Amino acid sequence: NDTMAGAAPAPPFALEVTPESSLQFVLTRDGGGTSSSSADPTARCTMTLRHTGQTDGSVAFKVKTTQPRRYLVRPNQGVVGPGGTESVSILLVERDKQILLHSYDRLGQSALDHSKDKFLVQSCPVDDAFAAKYAQEKAKAGPADGKSGGVSGLSKEMTDQLTAMWNASSGSHDVYNKKLHVRHVVPSGDGGGAAPASSASPAVAAPASASPPVALAASDKTPTDSMTPEQMFAEITNLRRKYDELVSFSVNLTAERDILNNTLEQTKRDLNREMASRSALENASGGGGGRGGKSGGGK
Repeated sequence: NDTMAGAAPAPPFALEVTPESSLQFVLTRDGGGTSSSSADPTARCTMTLRHTGQTDGSVAFKVKTTQPRRYLVRPNQGVVGPGGTESVSILLVERDKQILLHSYDRLGQSALDHSKDKFLVQSCPVDDAFAAKYAQEKAKAGPADGKSGGVSGLSKEMTDQLTAMWNASSGSHDVYNKKLHVRHVVPSGDGGGAAPASSASPAVAAPASASPPVALAASDKTPTDSMTPEQMFAEITNLRRKYDELVSFSVNLTAERDILNNTLEQTKRDLNREMASRSALENASGGGGGRGGKSGGGK
């Protein structure tokens, strides 16, 4: 039961998801960005799941994503009682945030548009005994700890029971699927947090094919044994700056490689789905045609 928003009426056990259709992650830079986000530059958003009250029973939920290594979801599964709500925190890991910011520095907002990242919120009814046991453990456990995917303090037995329940429910008609798209945006005026193409650190915004920064400076002609302390300090500072440029260049090459790998994997998945779909259509339409061709051609 793979239901897009508005494609079909939701069953009574479907949880109300806010935001309704897309999750937006605002990408800010460390020590920069807007005053409201400079204290915490982490790219995160909160999704609220609400029991609509259309059923008297509790509802289990599970949150999935097409990029499990890119996002930290907590809790990623649980149970919501009648009239209750659950807040799900979704965090974009720092490494991938920097990769996205690097793409933004090179190509602008267009590099972040048309993201193929998606989330899936599944919900299904659960029996009262299981719901009561979950509620008791959750009351003792407290809020999510930010490290595990579930709720802090839940027993391994409860976590395993939740996972087993979802494994058994795979493909069931009693599972409602809600899809959400992902948007990555950089706030206006935040472009100054990283060096633009014309800055003194070209390696930050240079494409992967760019040449690495020159490692030697003109001041290297001065013998170190004849330098004054001030000259020595300036030389060390210069070498440190060039080292940072080389490190930044290496990081950018890695980021470009990861972006290309992600794009390649997504393209492979799309191609496999397309080939499977075409094969199914050919098998369905080729059976009768093949028999007809054989009877007509056999003499």
